[in-house]
Amino acid sequence: MLSRIADLLVPAVGRLSVSVDPGWVLEPGSIIAANHTSFADPAVVIAALRRLGAEPVVLAAAGLWRVPLLGRALSEEGHIPVVRGGRGAAGALDVAADALEGGRLVLIYAEGGLPRRWDAAEAAPGVFRSGLARLAARTGAPVVPVGQAGARRVVSGRPVKQFAGLVTAPLRRPALHVHVGAPLVLGGGGVLRQTARARSAVTSAWRTAAAGLGEAAACAV
Repeated sequence: MLSRIADLLVPAVGRLSVSVDPGWVLEPGSIIAANHTSFADPAVVIAALRRLGAEPVVLAAAGLWRVPLLGRALSEEGHIPVVRGGRGAAGALDVAADALEGGRLVLIYAEGGLPRRWDAAEAAPGVFRSGLARLAARTGAPVVPVGQAGARRVVSGRPVKQFAGLVTAPLRRPALHVHVGAPLVLGGGGVLRQTARARSAVTSAWRTAAAGLGEAAACAV
């Protein structure tokens, strides 16, 4: 349901385009790792993936499950709440591992949160947390790097600006671009090296997405 909703809503607020690397594939049981810049980008990424025939389950902040109706829909569709810190975060990885073993695609945002800035410009992904690498090592699942650009043109900044951006987006119709890279196996070398490799791949996908928007300056970051 969320994939269908995203597929309907995203074209209403922006102009979405999608590109892929040679050799890209979304095999069942793959981890999809995307950069996180805005409250809008999960919908943008999900809509792009649906165009490619994929409907992943998402690791998302547990607070969303407290929203009436939305929380119930998230649970029914198998999306995974993440309680930051302690056993809650580890439990989310357990559920994600089960989903991967069942052949589901799992979308994870390894930055663990949004950037703390107010402008709408593009910037490279921030530091990745270790959960992505630990999940890949535990399951042997390939990681598909995804970069998105443009979501901050829909929603970014302080709450008032975010509301104004969302309201005016259907009139402005900002360009949105998602790029899907070829899958990789993170391999050995320990969690730190695997995390760095995943971040490098997602950053490369983001650069391609930003270049698709003509963000030449961003690609030099």
